[in-house]
Amino acid sequence: MTGIPVQMDHAQLDTGSEPLAPEVPRRRKGTRKKQKLLFLRNAKSFTGLAILGFFAILAVIGPWIAPYDPSAMSPDVLQPPSAAHWLGTTHVGQDVFSQILVGTRGVMIVGFVAGIGATLLSILVGVSAGFLGGVSDELLSSLSNIFLVIPALPLIIIVAGQLPDAGGLTVALILAATSWAWGARILRAQTLSLRRRDFVEAARANGESTWRIVWFETLPNLTAIMASSFVGTVTFAILMQTTLAFIGVTSISDWNWGTILFWAEQQQALSRGAWWWFVPAGLCIAMLGMALTLINFGIDEFVNPRLRSTGASPRALRRRRISPRIGFTAVVREGAPAAGTTPSRPDGATRPGASTAPTGATPSGRGTPTPGGPGTPGSTRDDRDTDGTTARKENAR
Repeated sequence: MTGIPVQMDHAQLDTGSEPLAPEVPRRRKGTRKKQKLLFLRNAKSFTGLAILGFFAILAVIGPWIAPYDPSAMSPDVLQPPSAAHWLGTTHVGQDVFSQILVGTRGVMIVGFVAGIGATLLSILVGVSAGFLGGVSDELLSSLSNIFLVIPALPLIIIVAGQLPDAGGLTVALILAATSWAWGARILRAQTLSLRRRDFVEAARANGESTWRIVWFETLPNLTAIMASSFVGTVTFAILMQTTLAFIGVTSISDWNWGTILFWAEQQQALSRGAWWWFVPAGLCIAMLGMALTLINFGIDEFVNPRLRSTGASPRALRRRRISPRIGFTAVVREGAPAAGTTPSRPDGATRPGASTAPTGATPSGRGTPTPGGPGTPGSTRDDRDTDGTTARKENAR
């Protein structure tokens, strides 16, 4: 049986001692703390959360700090931004800045109510269908398929026609009732892949109840998918609510960013050159949508191991001269092979075009001991200098 050559030190060759075990790298003390804050260390998620937090603060204190009543008229008609009116006025002298501040609350309420409602329904239906299986799975899957094909826009138009005073809360409930089916299908598929895992089977063997396994064993592994579904639903609800207000389907007496764009379009603000009337509301919609999108990207980079190295430590990547680009995933592999070694594939074949080391020599340049090993007659050992020349060659006794 042929032995596998092992690279050993000179002292080990001389004394015949066993090679030392490889030293296990110790984990730094601050590693666990950094792992806990890994999501917040991502530049995308941090920027998105900062912008979202800014709009959330405006939604709470906006009506209190608004300098004017958003519906109050004044003789300052179509005035550009000035010290008295920071974002100008409308065709009847209404302050645009006050309308933006007051309208933020309606947009945020609709988005988050629809997102929370749709996420709860998707968890209830999707996880239950995937975990229970059988007839329950068939019924819940059929229910989600029915709601998946119900269009939200025509339903909201019908409800708004029957209820002229339908406000943002009604729109949010309709959007929640029609937006949960897609998230439920995704959660069902993920639950089917988790229900037969070893930790779930171990919980069953320990006598845990079904609902405890669902809440404490399955749901924690679906947190990232639920968070991504929530963010996507909030984005969809905000865009839908502003769109409905812009086309005049919902009540035009409730101020939100879509209502501002509705009146600007009705009074031909673009042809009048009143850019301050519609540009701030459009920028707010774009900024809030960008914030939610960045949070969604941050969740994806936090969950996906192949993207985690890209989003977790951009400074470390720059130190390694790695520049992530859009459409490409930078994968950092720890423990790169030593210089001079040949990368091999799992089947044992070497990579095409790779250079191979000479037979009988280790990558470090030292001679490989003969099968006899040190201390046996006829075995030789080559000690080489740094320039690669042979320093001495002696026979071992």
